[in-house]
Amino acid sequence: MSKRRVVITGLGAVSPLGLDLRTTWDNLLLGKSGAGPITRFDTTKHTTKFACEVWDWDAEKYFPRSESKRLEKFTMYYLVAADEAMKASGLDLDGIDRTRAGCILGTGIGGIWEIEASRKLQLERGADRVSPFFIPKIMSNAMAGQAAIRFGLQGTCYVTSSACASASHSLGLALRSIQWGESDIVLAGGSEAATTELGLAGFCSLKALSTRNDDPQHASRPFDRDRDGFVMGEGAAALVLEEYEHARRRGAPILCELLGYGSTDDAFHITAPKEDADGPTRAIRMALKDGGIAPEQIQYVNAHGTSTSLNDKIETFALKHVFGDHAKKLAVSSTKSMLGHLLGASGAVELAAAAMSVQYGRVHPTINQETPDPDCDLDYIPNEARELKVDYAISNSPGFGGPHSRLVVGRV
Repeated sequence: MSKRRVVITGLGAVSPLGLDLRTTWDNLLLGKSGAGPITRFDTTKHTTKFACEVWDWDAEKYFPRSESKRLEKFTMYYLVAADEAMKASGLDLDGIDRTRAGCILGTGIGGIWEIEASRKLQLERGADRVSPFFIPKIMSNAMAGQAAIRFGLQGTCYVTSSACASASHSLGLALRSIQWGESDIVLAGGSEAATTELGLAGFCSLKALSTRNDDPQHASRPFDRDRDGFVMGEGAAALVLEEYEHARRRGAPILCELLGYGSTDDAFHITAPKEDADGPTRAIRMALKDGGIAPEQIQYVNAHGTSTSLNDKIETFALKHVFGDHAKKLAVSSTKSMLGHLLGASGAVELAAAAMSVQYGRVHPTINQETPDPDCDLDYIPNEARELKVDYAISNSPGFGGPHSRLVVGRV
């Protein structure tokens, strides 16, 4: 049986640059940074004191109190993005076979806000004061279950958790679910809200974060020689994936085609990437082969681009290893230079950016490109967006633990 074609028919986002996809995309094209001093807790004892928060978030604008008290922040972010994506897709939920509509999402951390708040409550006021909603709020699959309930999706429903590759893996598995005939529609993507006192402290202890506390907006500088760590981000992105003929019959707005998926692991170190770049190299090649795309057909790479010393160097090496001389012709940019690192949600928002580039012929820049690094010598679209007809693009998502997920999208 031949694989069924899969297209993206709806996108939604909640990010440090906007509470919807259009605002987020417009600000990415403008090269705006979403970084600033943390506002939600005291950072006096933290070595890093800034992040890319979802700055204008007000749960009461989206959820009645009776509902929001049952939902963790990461779930609320996703549901808002999913509402936008489902509306954009034009799906008539009463006119589809709901048993063939699934929900596969990704998160790396899950409900850490509620864990911290409830632990504090338990210590101060006793175990009997912990909410009965505690467990249903913090479990990672809460957002998939809540999304399925919200939209009446009765097909396959689960969450992937593979650190920074989580949402990308969710999209790859959603692709497979449709290709193999299990589903006609899958709501995919991911969410993360881990900028908490404990979450920040953990990443500070790892020495993974930038410490440019005097200049947060210039802290995330992927591929720049003077990069000193990533910037924590938060938010969500939702993508509606649909079987091509199903979408065409209902006159759906098709943004692009999801063509290929590759997944590997370094099997090397729990936090550090393997310097020979074998894992990412194999994942890229797998995704290209899966999509039937030759390396020289790719015009744009949405890079993982974390602004850490090893990642940016090894990612560049992997691209040169796969693409050879064509690597110099690639346009490469890092969404994290503006949104920060959305951890388990990063692969979703970055694939959404790649899809928008295919749809609209524009690629966002990598900001804070000031000092060239001889180990990072590709075209990273420095500081200003670019008009570029993108027929095929690839999105890169590695993660702690060594996983690698790569996705290829193309024009329909």
